[in-house]
Amino acid sequence: MSPQVYRLVVNGELGPRYASAFTGMTVSSASGKTEITGAIIDQSHLHGLLQRIGSLGLTLYSVTPLDDGNGESGLHGDPAASS
Repeated sequence: MSPQVYRLVVNGELGPRYASAFTGMTVSSASGKTEITGAIIDQSHLHGLLQRIGSLGLTLYSVTPLDDGNGESGLHGDPAASS
């Protein structure tokens, strides 16, 4: 199974301290939201990231699988609209 690129969006603008919890992922913040984007190797990896988001007390806004090669997206409008 090849990795799938996902964009996870959480409420709030995360600083470097939180970004270190998502090693290997691109973390970018703007407009009161933070995007965590990167390759997810399988469902257990995705579930682990979702659990980490919850254990950090973050509110998950959206989870979106992206087309191959589209992993470096910045924040673009309302992430829920791209679902």
